[in-house]
Amino acid sequence: METSPIPVVTVQTAPFEDQRPGTNGLRRKTAVFEGKKNYLQNYIQSLLSSIDLRDRQGCTMVVGSDGRYFSRAATEVIVQMAAANGIGRLVIGHNGLLSTPAVSCIIRKIKAIGGIILTASHNPGGPSGDFGIKFNVANGGPSTDTVMERICQVSRTLEEYAICPDLHIDLSRLGRQEFDLENKFKPFRVEIVDSVEVYLQLLRNIFDFSAIKSLLTGPDQLKIHIDAMNGVMGPYIRRILCEELGAPANSAVNCVPLEDFGGRPPEPSLIYATSLVEAMKGGDLGFGAAFDADGDRYMILGENGFFVNPSDSVAIMAANLSSIPYFRQLGVKGFARSMATSTALDRVAKAMKLALYETPTGWRYFGNLMDTGRCSLCGEESFGTGSDHIREKDGLWSVLMWLSIMAARKQSVEQIVKEHWAKFGRNYFCRFDYEGLEPRAAFYLMRDLESVMSDKAFTSQKFAVGDHVYSVERADNFEYIDPVDGNVARNQGLRIVFTDASRLVFRMSGSGGGTGATVRIYAESFERDPERHNRETQVVLGPLIAIALKISNVHERTGRRGPNVIT
Repeated sequence: METSPIPVVTVQTAPFEDQRPGTNGLRRKTAVFEGKKNYLQNYIQSLLSSIDLRDRQGCTMVVGSDGRYFSRAATEVIVQMAAANGIGRLVIGHNGLLSTPAVSCIIRKIKAIGGIILTASHNPGGPSGDFGIKFNVANGGPSTDTVMERICQVSRTLEEYAICPDLHIDLSRLGRQEFDLENKFKPFRVEIVDSVEVYLQLLRNIFDFSAIKSLLTGPDQLKIHIDAMNGVMGPYIRRILCEELGAPANSAVNCVPLEDFGGRPPEPSLIYATSLVEAMKGGDLGFGAAFDADGDRYMILGENGFFVNPSDSVAIMAANLSSIPYFRQLGVKGFARSMATSTALDRVAKAMKLALYETPTGWRYFGNLMDTGRCSLCGEESFGTGSDHIREKDGLWSVLMWLSIMAARKQSVEQIVKEHWAKFGRNYFCRFDYEGLEPRAAFYLMRDLESVMSDKAFTSQKFAVGDHVYSVERADNFEYIDPVDGNVARNQGLRIVFTDASRLVFRMSGSGGGTGATVRIYAESFERDPERHNRETQVVLGPLIAIALKISNVHERTGRRGPNVIT
């Protein structure tokens, strides 16, 4: 029996004023997407309409999610609207699941025009949690500022959206599904693909899997503990670390993706990955890692819970790239880090006589550098590291980097870190987060602080805290000029650099869920003397933090007694 073509319906709507995407796409409370009529549809239409009609017709896009609540319902809407807007083919992960690194990998592999990722990263899930929509462009990386501005402009004038409400797909059935649409000459195609396979193939071409397998299964087997935090990474850990590389099945925990991530934020940090921290403190395990919901962020712990600061992690990777076949074959072109990340990577770049690029926060700023062969490895202090194998930060890639380095050096995590400090010096580093601030209070705090820093007298100022005296060398509002296209990103964070290379950075974050503003304060102090490398971070940075609190008046101006989070 012949079925009738599926109708394309145009629905009248009205614009929303709050659909400007932030650093990581559009994030809001789940209730906003689920409960506000047409809120989701408006944003998806704005996203699709931001793509030139000639490029959009018949093109291929990738869709994936971290499995959080509302992802399945949103995926169905995206499929219905993609069909109505002329997209020719959608490639979707099995059961709707794809990690952010896997989406980037697939976009590049099949030359898709882009991909939509349903994630709010490490933010909580469930009906009372957060939801987010990210759009990655054709190079596999996050939307550029230009693309985000286009989406925003469309969203402000939107009057209608196109949808095929009668089109339904089965996300659990691998393979191709085709649909005939009214007034379309070619059928609309949906391909449900294995969530892991294409990404696994890429990793096989980067690492020496046999060396990692020997580390995990040999006579001196490294005992590991990997926590997927009930996000998207469960299937990847089981397939790659356990089945492919031989780690025991019980070394992988919380591997079933849950819509609410088991009731905890899927954040790989000492605060939220508590079960991993406790397991590692026992002393029986040599390597531990946790991932966020969509698999682009990670945390590394060594034996007895030894914590690897993310800024140190990228620097240690940079110093050991010769352990990795991919870099031995292709060479190393340069490094990049976000401005707020510690300068540990700079010291490795200098020793290797390689370029170091300092960018604003946001992975999109690394894309041009990698696309033009300027950068091989990049990282951010917010638990994100990656290379030019894709255009996203990559948690599992980072774990395999560490396991490869351990296999090559035959050392523990702590030994590798401490030898790195002995060679390059230690950058003590921490971050204070003041979350959920009243936006006007946060804005005026930053504005007035910049005014203080802009005074000519400030650059010659000295701050005495106890027996420490810090002399300001320079102070500015960070501005980035892209060396590839000349685009300028202004107002990217206030920074104070002292004569002893210590730094303070103040930055408004753009990655929240729309519940107030976040101000982050970063402190960094460099120590060359190995005899002083084992001190408590908060003790070393205490004087700098006291200066930061004094000149910003953050507690007085916000009514807070302290930060929400210290990392």
